[in-house]
Amino acid sequence: MASNKSHEARGPSQRQLRVGELIRRTLSEILSRGDVHNVELSRMSITVGEVRVSADLKIATCYVLPLGGDGKDGILKLLARNMYDIRHTLNKKLALKHSPELRFQLDDTFDQMDATRKMLAQEHVARDIAKVDVDEAETPE
Repeated sequence: MASNKSHEARGPSQRQLRVGELIRRTLSEILSRGDVHNVELSRMSITVGEVRVSADLKIATCYVLPLGGDGKDGILKLLARNMYDIRHTLNKKLALKHSPELRFQLDDTFDQMDATRKMLAQEHVARDIAKVDVDEAETPE
């Protein structure tokens, strides 16, 4: 029997990916339509970038970001305060056998992309990349 660690090393299963995407789309819809009755939450536009589901489908980690990045600090607390209503509304819309526990994390993908862009724009890095490109062009296959 394979251990959990070897399973995790292979990446998520098709089932995990399917359930994660289903939760992501449904959660995005719930938050954009204001289906959770909270004034603060309904004022915010929240992007759900990704949902990763555990192998047993019991935990769904939702990566979220307020539109424009404003309110990053309070968004996780706000979502945590409304967790019961969000989960209840999600369960009504999904046809899952068991309702996963929702965990919210800030989606830092855009920050990572910006940092990578800045790094690649540095003069010494751009020079090294150009050198590699020239070397590869001169090397016959």
